[in-house]
Amino acid sequence: MESRDNENDRPNAGSGMSRRAVLRGAALLAAAGPAASLAGDDADDRPGAPILVYIGSYTPNGPGIGLYSMDSGTGKLTFIKVAAPSVVSPSWMALHPRGKFLYTANETSEFNGTAAGSVSAYAINPATGDLALLNTVSSQGAGPVHVSVDPLGQFVFVANYGGGTVAVLPILADGSLGNATDVQTDSGSVGPAQATDAPPGSFAVSGHDAPHAHMIQPDASGKFVIHADLGQDRLYSWILQRADGKLIPNNPAFVSLPPGDGPRHFAFHPNSQWLYSVQEESSTLTFFAYDAANGQLAKQQMISTLPKEFAGTSFASEVRVSADGRFVYAANRLYDSIAVFAVDDDTGLLRRLGEEWTRGDYPRSFTIDPTGRFLLAGNQRGDAVTSFRIQDGGRRLSFSGHHAAVGSPACILFLT
Repeated sequence: MESRDNENDRPNAGSGMSRRAVLRGAALLAAAGPAASLAGDDADDRPGAPILVYIGSYTPNGPGIGLYSMDSGTGKLTFIKVAAPSVVSPSWMALHPRGKFLYTANETSEFNGTAAGSVSAYAINPATGDLALLNTVSSQGAGPVHVSVDPLGQFVFVANYGGGTVAVLPILADGSLGNATDVQTDSGSVGPAQATDAPPGSFAVSGHDAPHAHMIQPDASGKFVIHADLGQDRLYSWILQRADGKLIPNNPAFVSLPPGDGPRHFAFHPNSQWLYSVQEESSTLTFFAYDAANGQLAKQQMISTLPKEFAGTSFASEVRVSADGRFVYAANRLYDSIAVFAVDDDTGLLRRLGEEWTRGDYPRSFTIDPTGRFLLAGNQRGDAVTSFRIQDGGRRLSFSGHHAAVGSPACILFLT
């Protein structure tokens, strides 16, 4: 979900960019020295093969799900069409492992007269990217913000921020969704409003009024499911009972993050032995060793997503691991940057390498394209998606020079 901030951090009507973002962006460019430029210092603008990409956006400011083509040589996005005009605020999207179906979490607080959001299933035309709605079912909680798909293609998992619940939805033979086979409600104590590890002067207060499930994802085997609750400062571990689609609490059932830090999203390393969790209100990354045999997490390291000298308010939003597992990237909102970390091959520990300004306001999410050459950042309050070249083997990002106008972008998904 989204935090509240003061007027100085909201987009200027003319520029779509906050005053803080402009000042901080200028500082980043100055610190980078004369080699830095808006288009990157070694950009190659030769066209490449097009790759289809979906961009989900909050309605009514955005169109729902837009279909775009990304030039794999330049990183430029070209709008093709609105792929799902009737969808309401698709806050997250996920592909079926066979690539034939797409599922969206629709972030609303009412569905069919109940206090719940919804999840929609679409059939994909792989040649054109066209979407055909199959059906929509209850997410079993208000404000669904994340959806993921079982690696075996049998279930969809959804996290409901407003409802503090997670649900399991069976995937039927035609790709449509059945009603939930299980709903789990996060209950118990919540953390303090002020994050334990917040930077000095931070007013990053958002989600510690109640439990708020913010992400749910199965591991690579599909035997275990992890979900983050921002309000409780917990990462839960579940055993997936495939016979009836139930989530059975693991033992122990959860690991705790520092009080008030607010775990938002996490990402598994390709080796399935490491997991990186980003905390929204403290702007930190926590590295866990993951035991794939029993679905358990053990904390190894915590590191800030912000520069050492940073003071003030920022909200971390997203974390990604490169396909080769050598780098971790994390997004900061208000500070409006993507931080880059190197992963130690032997230990999984992180080392900060630097950062890149997103050229927009409030990057809610970002993703890496299938070629590994570009990173796309969705600047929610700037109404734009910006593209960056991934350079020096992954150590550095440089702006490609390309913006795509998208109202309130929420999530980005490549059709692979």
